[in-house]
Amino acid sequence: MNRLAVTEKIISTKVSKGIKWEDVAKKVGQSKEWTTALCLGQMTATPAQAKIIGKVFGLTAEEQKWLCVVPYKGSLPTQVPTDPLIYRWYEIVSVYGTTIKELIHEEFGDGIMSAIDFSMDIVREPDPKGDRVNVVLSGKFLPYKTY
Repeated sequence: MNRLAVTEKIISTKVSKGIKWEDVAKKVGQSKEWTTALCLGQMTATPAQAKIIGKVFGLTAEEQKWLCVVPYKGSLPTQVPTDPLIYRWYEIVSVYGTTIKELIHEEFGDGIMSAIDFSMDIVREPDPKGDRVNVVLSGKFLPYKTY
C-alpha cells in the first residue's frame, strides 16, 4: 500500500459512483479546489478529514492513514506536461510568466507569491460565445529579506 494506490482507489470510486468533488468538499468542510488536490495526492489531510474521505470512498483505516502522510508535491509524470489541459497552463506560464513576474515585482517588490498561504477558485463563467473558465489564484506575497 502507498499514497498512489490510495489516490487511484479514490479516482476509481469517484468514477464508478459518479461522485462530484464539490460534494466531497462540502463533507470535508474545505474548498473543492483544496479537497480535490488532497484526493489527488497533493495535500495532507487531518485524521478527521481522512475519516470523512474514507467514508465517501470506502477506504480502509490503513488507506485513511496514507491521506495524512505529507506527499511529494508537484509530481507530474513528465517534466513538460503532455495532457492538453495541463500543457495549456504550462504554455500560459511560458508565454506570460515573465509578464506576471514583472507586474508582481513592480507592485510588491522583490519576492514571491506563496503557494502555501494560497487559495484558488475555479468557476464556470457563462458567455454567449462559449463558456469561460474563470480561475482566481490568490497567494500571500513573501518578500525576500536581506541578511
